[in-house]
Amino acid sequence: MSNIVLYELPGCPYCAKVKQKLADLDLEYESRMVPRSHAKREEVKEVSGQTGVPVLVDENNDVEGMAESDDIIAYLEETYGDAA
Repeated sequence: MSNIVLYELPGCPYCAKVKQKLADLDLEYESRMVPRSHAKREEVKEVSGQTGVPVLVDENNDVEGMAESDDIIAYLEETYGDAA
């Protein structure tokens, strides 16, 4: 089981950007699909304090509930990319 978890929604372009970066960096992760309705995204809200996706959790680096695709991509590159 991976220590990286991505909360996502099928068809979400922001989620797709993060998934592409995870693939580019050859990182294993657990995908957790969330309901379409924001009102039913209790797990995402518990983790991140909001209901939007994508949300990243990285237990290896004590990252709990990072939101915003650009922030996630920058974090992944900095932490796992060539410069890391």
